[in-house]
Amino acid sequence: MLTHFRRAVSLSMASTDMPVWSKIETTATLYQRERDRYHLLITEPRISEPALFGISEPDEMRLIWMELSPDRVVMTMQGNGNLSYRHYWENGKSGINRYWIQQDTIAHSHQLQLRNFTHSIELHNPSFPSELHLDYELWSAHTRMGRYIMQLRIES
Repeated sequence: MLTHFRRAVSLSMASTDMPVWSKIETTATLYQRERDRYHLLITEPRISEPALFGISEPDEMRLIWMELSPDRVVMTMQGNGNLSYRHYWENGKSGINRYWIQQDTIAHSHQLQLRNFTHSIELHNPSFPSELHLDYELWSAHTRMGRYIMQLRIES
């Protein structure tokens, strides 16, 4: 049975070997899909970002959708801006990270695909998640692009 709960969340991402760090604090809706499987819909607060790939993101809200389970995490960001992404992590396996860069016409839009290797997924209290700890490496072909830690806290 589908149930949902409105919760305060904190989502942070940091690199263990580069000066990369990001954190958002906002509210989200947690949907229980089945036993130990949840969907989390986060409305990212309005932000103004510097140009990425020469494209400025407008000051708009974006949606982050996450599928949470003890063995797999999927995260998709969609917005009215120029950048979208989808990450797929599975415990102890390689996954895919895709980025879409939108421009004025479809002919000028681009897709970037990277690989990841997930060292660990720790979903605390999978019967009603309170915290997610995700440790992974990001790769482009044979080049390692860093190791990252994603931390999600869901207030009860």
